[in-house]
Amino acid sequence: MLGINGPEFILLLIIGVLVIGPSRLPEYTQKLANLVKEVRRMASGAREQIKEEVGIDIDEVDWKKYDPRQYDPRRIIKDALLDDDTKPVSAGAPAAAATAVDTKTKAPVRVIERLAEGEAAPFDTEAT
Repeated sequence: MLGINGPEFILLLIIGVLVIGPSRLPEYTQKLANLVKEVRRMASGAREQIKEEVGIDIDEVDWKKYDPRQYDPRRIIKDALLDDDTKPVSAGAPAAAATAVDTKTKAPVRVIERLAEGEAAPFDTEAT
């Protein structure tokens, strides 16, 4: 409760009784009780409003699914790299789709042009 332990809470109560005074203490405890009731009413009203607008009950939501700590980029990349690229094709799929899944994409062949022995490298006189 806000980092207050038992002895600190009792000390705060004693200080509150001394500052407020025994004559006004029932009035302030009633105000505190009304404040707590109002906060609870507002919270339940907000819950009902969310339920009406979104259409789901907050208690039924799986909050673990929305936890950002589960999205570790290292794990996502590892799973993506280790994932098998071949996916089964349904029997009703066109033949082109089946062949597209079966063939692996090949990297384009890179042609490296080498200068002849003793040939000077191209030089642009206008380059900075």
